[in-house]
Amino acid sequence: MSSQRRSAHDGGVVGTAEGLTARYSGAVMNTFGPPKRVLSHGKGCYVWDTDGNRYLDLLAGIAVNALGHAHPAVVAATTRQAGRLGHVSNFFATEPQIHLAERLVALTGAVDGRVFFTNSGAEANEAAFKLTRRTGRRGIVTAVGGFHGRTMGALALTSNPAYREPFEPLPGDVTWVPYGDADALRRGVDADTAAIVLEPIQGEAGVVVPPAGYLGAARRAADEVGALLWLDEVQTGIGRTGKWFGYQHEQGAEGPLLPDIVTVAKGLGAGFPVGACIGLGAAGSLLLPGQHGTTFGGNPLAAAVALTVLDVIESTRLLEHVISLGERLSEDLRAVAGVAGVRGRGLLIAADVAPGTAKAAAAVALDGGVIVNECTPDTLRLAPPLILHHHEVEPALPVLATAISMASAGGATHPSRGASNGEHDPGTIRRSPLEAT
Repeated sequence: MSSQRRSAHDGGVVGTAEGLTARYSGAVMNTFGPPKRVLSHGKGCYVWDTDGNRYLDLLAGIAVNALGHAHPAVVAATTRQAGRLGHVSNFFATEPQIHLAERLVALTGAVDGRVFFTNSGAEANEAAFKLTRRTGRRGIVTAVGGFHGRTMGALALTSNPAYREPFEPLPGDVTWVPYGDADALRRGVDADTAAIVLEPIQGEAGVVVPPAGYLGAARRAADEVGALLWLDEVQTGIGRTGKWFGYQHEQGAEGPLLPDIVTVAKGLGAGFPVGACIGLGAAGSLLLPGQHGTTFGGNPLAAAVALTVLDVIESTRLLEHVISLGERLSEDLRAVAGVAGVRGRGLLIAADVAPGTAKAAAAVALDGGVIVNECTPDTLRLAPPLILHHHEVEPALPVLATAISMASAGGATHPSRGASNGEHDPGTIRRSPLEAT
């Protein structure tokens, strides 16, 4: 058997990229369209495809791989815990589960709270949605442009009609108001409102940062009618913006701003599936035995990995690094020809390009060895590993400049690969097949 036909379960390459893509289309439901590449392995801020091409990953699995790929501490924690105890069900507790719950509550800045563990952000938001029903109210006020997941409850809160309409009717009594408009938010709540649901930064809408004071206004609006404030930190949480949680960039009227519910996932496991619905204060006691559940949520393996992620972020002072690198990277992007504007916080950054060209620009960048994505037709999103260093970014800037220029010129609708590994392309950061192993 050739080296390209190793077992499908040993982590090795099985077939060519073309063959694997064909097999994908025959075996995997067509919910994502054809894959852009078939990846084989990663290390640090780089990934390799099955043809040996190397890519700088400036998307990190959409803000997931906070510590990059194959981080030694994460690998060690996974191996150690898997060799000790992997799953026990929630008939039993484990020390990693308890420790992680305590740690997350402490990181929010709250005095007390309780955690429901999940495997993803959508599941965390489903748990939070059910929790809001325990107030005895049904109304939810959320923002236009928000994205909270694709399960039925989370989808009910997501404003994009293209996502919602094929699955209506959806649960909930949901009111959408313009994001960032504190007055509209205040007018949207009433005595029937169970919760206000907001992202501290809207990621899928184009990394939209609200005006200063907006989250504080949301806190006051919730308090005025006795509603909960639920902040969806699935994309912004766990250091992505330079704070443990995005809301911590803002102060409340009488000290630190505190929501009632925080949902997290993505970076919490740095690639390992784990999420959490964190209920703070009285909200942490609303769900009672039998009112919600999970088979895998909070398993000791996921909890051990998440604890390690928190330890690494803390011990290596990554929060400070994220702020400084984010500022520098934003300045770099502003200097790129064709970038109309840059916004974001920490290492969640958007670069606006010519209208309708973001998809083509991302495709050309990928062909040049740089992974970004088009979160809107006019916007490229960067959400790289938090461990990224500036010297790794520098070679990517001319690649992005070329991609944006080609897309704006209209010559990149169907980009081609060109040289097999890009070694003849002056705007590439890929290595030859021998170097890319």
